[in-house]
Amino acid sequence: MNKTTTQKITDYISKKGQASGKELTEFLASISSRAVRKQLKKLFDKKILQKIGKPPKVFYMLSEKKHPIVTGQINPKLLEIINKRYLYISPTGQQLEGWNGFVIWCTKTKQNPVKTAQEYMKTLNKYDRYKKHNLIDGLPKINRTFKKVFLDKLHYLDFYSIERFGKTKLGQMLLYAKQSQNKHLIGKIVNEIKSVVIKIISNNRIDGVLFVPPTVKREIQFMKILEDMLRLPVRKLSVSKIKTEIIIPQKTLSKLEDRIENAQKTIIVEDAYKYKNILLIDDAVGSGATMNEIARQIRNRKLSKEKIVGLAITGSFKGFDVISEV
Repeated sequence: MNKTTTQKITDYISKKGQASGKELTEFLASISSRAVRKQLKKLFDKKILQKIGKPPKVFYMLSEKKHPIVTGQINPKLLEIINKRYLYISPTGQQLEGWNGFVIWCTKTKQNPVKTAQEYMKTLNKYDRYKKHNLIDGLPKINRTFKKVFLDKLHYLDFYSIERFGKTKLGQMLLYAKQSQNKHLIGKIVNEIKSVVIKIISNNRIDGVLFVPPTVKREIQFMKILEDMLRLPVRKLSVSKIKTEIIIPQKTLSKLEDRIENAQKTIIVEDAYKYKNILLIDDAVGSGATMNEIARQIRNRKLSKEKIVGLAITGSFKGFDVISEV
């Protein structure tokens, strides 16, 4: 029995693991590259195939097998929370939000989704106790860390990770947006956080904002893109990251005193404008050394007449080692 073009394509990819459009055109030989692309699009639209990479290097592979339908009742309110707060990113880079992603993660880790969903909710409740008006107060943590704190407030939008379930939705998005230098993913983070940032600016009468400069050299800098996409309606403070002969990313330092020294000697606030209330924005706060050092410089230069507020997309629950991978 003669195989259809579709069967030939799926059989070939099944055998090889993955294949490019060019490779499949050479394999099929009897049909044009345009016809092959048309077949690939059909298979992709039907979710038979998935693709990885970006043009001109795009590879096709078989989609993951469909997971069995979950039996048992799931509370509608719990389902709503999971749909809003859960994100699974597969080893191949697929983003699966909400219940669908949660079921796939449970299946891969051999857990019952309905029972695990209830345990997930209990864990969320444990960490949500630290939230007020959807913000986590990070000031008590750095008050215990530093002898002198120069911030009046410090907020996290979420913890970077939670016990058992790992990185939060924002934690996942932040990690992969930075590692893959993905502007689309940075845009999704902006959509998640912009309304909260605007509210903080309004509630605290912020008239100056400072974006903490990046410490790791990348072609696409997360903080710069974040600044451009947020387009906050307040004046931006001038700050520089000093280039040293050997660049030491602060995240690689395991001792608190080393992080403090790194911040003191590599970040310089250059602004001379006088503000009332200043907002410092960073991607992730572990020890809080950078935020506190920037606030110290602002105090010494008398740039703020009233408050200095720190805001991080994510923060650590206990130590700062968990933030080191960002």
